[in-house]
Amino acid sequence: MTEAVLFWIFSGLTLAGGAAVVRARNPINAAMSLVGSFFALAGLYLLLSAQLLAALQILVYAGAIMVLFLFVIMLLNLTPAELGQERFKLSHLPGLAAALTATALLVLLTARLHLPSSDAPIEFGTVAGVGRSLFVDYTLPFEAVSLLLLAAILGAVVVAKRKL
Repeated sequence: MTEAVLFWIFSGLTLAGGAAVVRARNPINAAMSLVGSFFALAGLYLLLSAQLLAALQILVYAGAIMVLFLFVIMLLNLTPAELGQERFKLSHLPGLAAALTATALLVLLTARLHLPSSDAPIEFGTVAGVGRSLFVDYTLPFEAVSLLLLAAILGAVVVAKRKL
């Protein structure tokens, strides 16, 4: 019972952090909301007994990657005029209501399904399992993501240099 309560708390915090990222007008506030979402996601990893993944989530994403994002955001030096108007308007309420209704329907439908429980492999979340998966099965996507992050940072530097 405790696991179920913690699951709903962490998943709610993750969704709230994601919604705050989308709603935030200031990019620094959006980045900090994303950090909160990352911490809640690390809590979900802990519930799955994947302590290594939880630690990596906090160290790599909430720590190193978000510091890089914050440096790029500060390097862009956006003015209030460039940030634009507030993103949430009353005209968005029907879409929000439709999304909440669809989510409620999905929760109700999946609660009635009797899916077989599948146990995670014994290596799930361990250093050996993650290392094997990352550097054997997913080497190409791992390197592609690193190149995409590098290209995004370089693009932000080029955009910022034009303003100087």
